[in-house]
Amino acid sequence: MDKSGGRVLLITGVSTGFGRALAEAALLAGHTVIGTVRNAAAKVEFEKLDGKRAHGVILDVTDFGAIETTVKDITARTGPVDVLVNNAGYGHEGTLEESPLDELIRQFNVNVFGAVAMTKAVLPSMRMRRTGHIINITSMAGLMGLPGVSYYCGSKFALEGISEALEKEVRGFGIKVTSVAPGSFRTDWAGRSMIRTERSIDDYDAVFEPVRRLRKARDGKQAGDPARMAQVLLDIIGHDHPPVHLLLGTDALGFVRKKLSALNEEIDTWESVSKSTDFS
Repeated sequence: MDKSGGRVLLITGVSTGFGRALAEAALLAGHTVIGTVRNAAAKVEFEKLDGKRAHGVILDVTDFGAIETTVKDITARTGPVDVLVNNAGYGHEGTLEESPLDELIRQFNVNVFGAVAMTKAVLPSMRMRRTGHIINITSMAGLMGLPGVSYYCGSKFALEGISEALEKEVRGFGIKVTSVAPGSFRTDWAGRSMIRTERSIDDYDAVFEPVRRLRKARDGKQAGDPARMAQVLLDIIGHDHPPVHLLLGTDALGFVRKKLSALNEEIDTWESVSKSTDFS
């Protein structure tokens, strides 16, 4: 394990939540942090964390045309990116039938296409230098479908799949890729940061309303500690062989293991049908 400091981390969405916790921990550990924010006030506030090593960048990850130039400009001052953490994202709550298609497009633009665009901006340098680490913050909802957040699940499933395929493409270049799938952590995800579609179809009340009430009741009381998650991520970037997939949180472990068990059972039940489609 290499525990040397002094890396350049590019973290999207450092104003609050995981991004902020990781940025603070990384700066404390002696790393340089480029953090994306949405406005000038947030940039000033972020750079107050460290006058020399905290570099705020005003960037909307859905402004795909600006990403490559922005990354080139900032890394000309900080040096090339050693670790990219695609953290920027938000939650969408609503059943599929009730949620407008435009909300799905927006969800994917931020959670998926923004992460891919950021990755494409740093990959050429990482590939040429034969080193680098890309960390994509997904979710336990990227490994199991949950009612009432179908758009969010879809975006995180997509990022999980892209990350796994990317890891196989770049491992020969010395580049590491890790998908980090948290459970419920004490951030703004279920509160201020969540977009909620208006309810319109009573038929979904029985399945959806209990989930919404429970999520609101637990907001601010989640078991997951963002500061502890930040320390785990710092440890991960120091590993020679980091995980490709990493679940964080006891709830994530329990739910995903239960889903995988049910999936294996279903595969076994339908095995003969699965095999029946081959040429005889």
